[in-house]
Parts: sequence; C-alpha cells; structure tokens
Amino acid sequence: MEHIHTEEKITKKKPKQSTCCCSHDEPVHSNNDGHDHGDGDGHDHEHNAEGGLFKIFLPAIISLVLLLIGIGLDNYFPQTWFTGYVRIAWYIVAYLPVGLPVLREAYESIMKGDVFSEFFLMCIATIGAFAIGEYPEGVAVMLFYTIGENFQGLAVSRAKSNIKSLLDQRPDEVNVLENNVATKVKAADVTIGSVIQLKAGEKLGLDGELLSDSASFNTAALTGESKPDTKVKGETVLAGMINGNTIALVKVTTAYKDSKLSKILEMVQNATTKKAPAELFIRKFAKIYTPIVVYLAIAICVLPWLFVDNYVFSDWLYRALVFLVISCPCALVISIPLGYFGGIGAASKNGILFKGSNFLDSISTIQNVVMDKTGTMTEGVFKVQEVIIQEGFDKAEILKLVNVLESQSTHPVATAIHNHVGQIDASIELKNVEEISGHGLKAEINGKELHVGNFKLMDKFKIQYDIDPNSVVYTTIAIAYDNKFAGYLTIADEIKEDAQEAVSKLKALGVKVTMLSGDKTNVVQFVADKLGIANAFGDLLPEDKVNKLNEIKAKNETVAFVGDGVNDAPVIALSTVGIAMGGLGSDATIETADVVIQDDRPSKIAMAINIGKQTKKIVWQNITLAFVVKAFVLILGAGGLATMWEAVFADVGVALLAILNAVRIQKMKFNNFT
Repeated sequence: MEHIHTEEKITKKKPKQSTCCCSHDEPVHSNNDGHDHGDGDGHDHEHNAEGGLFKIFLPAIISLVLLLIGIGLDNYFPQTWFTGYVRIAWYIVAYLPVGLPVLREAYESIMKGDVFSEFFLMCIATIGAFAIGEYPEGVAVMLFYTIGENFQGLAVSRAKSNIKSLLDQRPDEVNVLENNVATKVKAADVTIGSVIQLKAGEKLGLDGELLSDSASFNTAALTGESKPDTKVKGETVLAGMINGNTIALVKVTTAYKDSKLSKILEMVQNATTKKAPAELFIRKFAKIYTPIVVYLAIAICVLPWLFVDNYVFSDWLYRALVFLVISCPCALVISIPLGYFGGIGAASKNGILFKGSNFLDSISTIQNVVMDKTGTMTEGVFKVQEVIIQEGFDKAEILKLVNVLESQSTHPVATAIHNHVGQIDASIELKNVEEISGHGLKAEINGKELHVGNFKLMDKFKIQYDIDPNSVVYTTIAIAYDNKFAGYLTIADEIKEDAQEAVSKLKALGVKVTMLSGDKTNVVQFVADKLGIANAFGDLLPEDKVNKLNEIKAKNETVAFVGDGVNDAPVIALSTVGIAMGGLGSDATIETADVVIQDDRPSKIAMAINIGKQTKKIVWQNITLAFVVKAFVLILGAGGLATMWEAVFADVGVALLAILNAVRIQKMKFNNFT
C-alpha cells in the first residue's frame, strides 16, 4: 500500500608521535591498524592497576625511604661512615629503583630514532647531578618524576577503563535455547539465528529480534538514559540492554563482533586518532622544542666560559641541568590529549558519541544548528489526531472497516490507524483488495466498495467531497464507503517532548536555529512556531537543503546539521559538524556523522556543544598553566635562581595539576547553558 502525502520521512528509523614524550598523546590505543602510535616507543602512560597501587608505587617507596635516610644521615644524624664511596653507593642504590626503568626507556627511544625524549632529558639531568656531587637532588628529581609518571598512568588508565566499563556492557556468556533447554554459551561463539533466553535483570549479549510478545529494557549502556524502553515482538533489541522483570526470548541477528555496542566501543576507542588542532600543535611544537632546549642547556653550561671571569663549570652545569628538568613538556603532552579524551568520555556517559577530539573542537565554535524535522524534532511515529466522519455514517463501524482494510498494509499510517482503533474485527470479510499506487487501498466489503487513501484516490473514483485538503495542516486519510465520501482522519508526527527545551538551550548558547524539511511548508511552519524556531523552510528537495546551507556558510559562519546521516548526506558533508539523531538506527548513520546522539533526544545537541566548549576551556587552561609556569622557572633556572626542587615542581607539579584539571571534566554536569 502506498499512502501519498507530504511527510518527508514517514517511517520511523528502526531501533536501530613523535613527541618528546613518546606516546603521551596516545592515552588510548586501539586495535585498529590505522591508529597512530607516534614513533612506536610503546610508552603510553597506561599502567595496569591489577596488582594494586602498592605494587605500582613500590619502587618509588623504596627510593623515597633510602633518600630520606640519606638526607637524615647527611644533615641531621651525621655518621662518620656515611662518607665517600659509601655515601655515593647509598644514593646510587636509592636511584636505581626509579632510575633504571627510565634509563631503559631512554635507550629504547634512542634505538628507535627518538633521541630527544623526556627520558633522555631526565637521564642527562639526574646523571649530571651525580657527576657534580648533587646526589640527593639527582635521586629526588628521578623519584618525583617517577611518582608523576605513575599518577599520569593511573589517570589515563582510569579514563580508559571508565569509558570501556560504560560501553562494554556485553556479558561473556549467554543462555542459548536448544530443544527448549537453556545452555550457557560464550557470546562470541553464538551463531546468527540462535535463540537467547534472557532472564529478568540480565544484559543482552548480542543484537537480535525480540520473539516474546513484549519486554521492557533498560538502555542506559547505549543511550545514557535509564528510562525503560518497551519493545514488542519483531522489534530490534541491542547488546547491552538490560531486561526488565520478565523472561524474554531473542533471536540473534548479528555476530558478536558486529553488534551495535561493539561498533560504538571501537568508535570511541578510535576517537583519539582524529586529533584536535591543539593536540597536533603540541606534537609539532614538542618535536621542535625539545632539541632546542637541549642545545640551550649546552649553551648555558659552555658559553659563559667565554664571557664570565670567575666561571665555575659545576655551577653552570647545575644551571643547565635545572633548565633541562624544567623544560620537559610532560604537562602539555599528556594533559591535553587526556583533556580531549575526558571530553569524549563525558559525552559517551551522556549518550553522545564523538568520532574524534577534532569534532569536540569544531562543535565548540558552532554558530548555527540546522536541523531536519521528522525524526529529529519529531518522533517519526505517527498518531491519529482527528477523526471526522460525515453525518449518515456510523463512526465506530467506519473505523472498524478502515482498520480491517489497513491491516493489509505494514505502512506506518496503517500502524497509526490500528493503534487508534484497536483490535481488528475478524468477522469482517474483505474481497478484491487492491492497492492503487500513489493513492491508497480499495476493497469490497458486504457488497460495497471501501476506499481509503489520499484525496487523489477520491478524485480518481469521482467521489465528491466538501473540504479543501490544503486547509488541513496534518496528513489526511480520506475514506469513502459505497462510493460516498464518509470523512477523513488526520495523522501527525508528534513533536518530541524535549524539542522545545532543545531550542531554548541552543538559544542560551547563542546558537541560531534553522529547520529545513521536505515536508509541506504549513506543517513545517506549524512545528517551528510551536518550538520557537524563527527560520523554517518546507517543501525542500535535497539540493534545496544544500543551497540553504550554503547561504549560511556564505556568511562565514560555522554550521552543524542534524539529521539522519543517510538521506541528508549531501548536507552533512557540507556542514562543519554532522550530527546524527538515532544512534540506535542504521549502521550508516554511525558511519556518516561526526557526532551521534544515541537516544534521539534533541536536547543533547546543546549538551554536545557545551561539552565541546568545556573541554576546549580545560585544554587551554592547561596550555596556559604549563607555559606560564615553565617560562617563569626556566628564566630563574638560567639565571641560577632556581634549584632542582623548583625544577621538579615546574615539571612534575605542573603536570599533575594539569592532569587533575583534565580529568575533572568527567565529573562535570553539562546542563547549565548560561
């Protein structure tokens, strides 16, 4: 059956490195071969905490205890035996637990062609300190550097595990029904077509089709929303959904590795491959910056010999070593990617998927949001709004007849009528059912003809009617019985409950909102007026939407387009950021868009923009903090006014402050738009 009307999409979408710090800019590694691991040094600040914090910090604890004892014997409890080679050996032993791993990393980096790594800087600085007799400071620099590295590793590990635990909700085993007996099988081994028995409270391990009459699911793992979602027989259910309070049967339709949740998890983990401009800048900056500071340190040590009368090599070497420790760009190269990754994680937690940190940057500067209507600001599920039946006809009887005829169709209009009328009267017998393409349906009932379709159907069979179809805002379904006009139904796609909130939030962010639709203009304007959207255009073909978007871009303004990601592909390709509503829909949506809002809620558009803004703010706070503090202490160090202790703060201290600032984004609330 084909109901012709002006709705653009009447069907609801089916639920559908080298930097000086090696891999500091790679907090998450994907299995994707395309993932850039920098120079492949393998140092990614990711520490496995399975052995506990004590195991991670044990080398640092040993060094700290030996260092404190040594300082005590040097300054507070002097011993005659603690001199000469014994003293040197003591501090070497204190140095080794924290120093050996760094020496090994420096050697491996050099072997791979990355000479000017942070490990190299730390090795030069600390070995140099030993060379001039500053043993306690040499140990202290390496000790605090290692503690900083451990904290950085824990921060990265936590950021990664938070996202993985949020998304990877698939159980390892599922109950597969075989001969009506449930058998536990590894989810990865379940074949397509198998039937899974899902008990109350259990998580679904694979995508499938619901075989039970109905079931209620918690979809928080996929959408960020714990509101129950009721599914009926034949509807798609996805891995990660939690069954409600009844046993449900699900037929597997997708392999474990191809499930929607698997693709989402892979997408988020690969998001770090698409780097924001700030990350790319830091990578390039560090590549140039680190060799420069090494040569400057050499100059600080050697050049004064030409100009200073009372030149003392050890004094100037100490200044150069302080300069080297301060210059390590660790705070920048770990905290910036961690900030972006934190933003991606925070968005994922709220059911918003960014395909890369570059899109976090792009969305933060959006000035215009152009949106589709159907499925974006409206539900995409049609409901009967009015039933107008002419005098002389029994309303209940006519609706029964229409319901029976519409049961011959799977069209959403037919579904809307069935949902409105209710149970089909099986006693009514249809004869000579015929679908008239582009018009509707006709059949013979009780020896009389029944016509249900658009007003073109009425015209075709010369059935007179006394209304102007163009005066009705909604989609109209005309009815004729016994060749007489019996009345009509109006069917409309309901506005989403948070659509108005979405527009208000976008306006609060200073973003201009425009609606483009292929639906008839009076319907589009009706929806726009309800939502408070000033700029709305209907009756648009895909090329018309492209022209409208180009008009906005001609003003040198950034624009995000929100649509289904497939039908609106040309517009999404032209937009600064493409946002897809319905991440549970087609795989093509996830493939096409830059940002996917999984639960179809338009209010998340403003939240996505706000997350981008907050992430960018934190990243630039870290950049400013690191540059200002390091520049200040570098000047002091070059002038001999800063010791190794200030150098340690400028490196490790600033790095830790920047990391703490970066990870706080995962704790933020993003509902404040003022």
